[in-house]
Amino acid sequence: MRCLERGFVVWLTGLPAAGKTTIAQLAAARVREAGVRAEVLDGDWVRSTINTDAGFSREDRRRHLLRAAWVARLLARNGVVVFAAFVSPYRDVRAEVRKIVEEEAPFFEIYVKVSLAEAMRRDPKGLYKRALAGEIKNFTGVDDPYEEPESPDLVLVNEGVPVGVNVKRLLEFLADLGLLPTSIP
Repeated sequence: MRCLERGFVVWLTGLPAAGKTTIAQLAAARVREAGVRAEVLDGDWVRSTINTDAGFSREDRRRHLLRAAWVARLLARNGVVVFAAFVSPYRDVRAEVRKIVEEEAPFFEIYVKVSLAEAMRRDPKGLYKRALAGEIKNFTGVDDPYEEPESPDLVLVNEGVPVGVNVKRLLEFLADLGLLPTSIP
């Protein structure tokens, strides 16, 4: 397993249950199969390990994402390909995340797009159901906004498309930029 001379950060954003983590894990697995170090930072994992004090207020979400950005930056500057899967609902905070990472490594914002109706239909953790019942406050898409990216580096419509298609599109995007070997996608 080798590190790249220069790693980079692929920041996947989208509604809860959009499929961000699934795409990140599958893409990272393909990169690792090619002998390149890759790491997945997932919002749930970071909240349960690094950011155990983070809640879901706007300021807590901001703090959570900025800490994750610093971890991603450290990994990327040491040659690791980082797939970061976070709802990251606010445009201004995503801009802060980009600024932190781009001081030392390339950063790409990938919008994993699904409709709110599809995200609610999937609801693998039952969170939308609980939010609609009033059991969870400040839930993105229900009583807290998700601000769609205005100019993401790539949009992956993850509704009505097999996930493998989007993983391939993501890896092709990175290979076309010369960041990954063309043999990976």
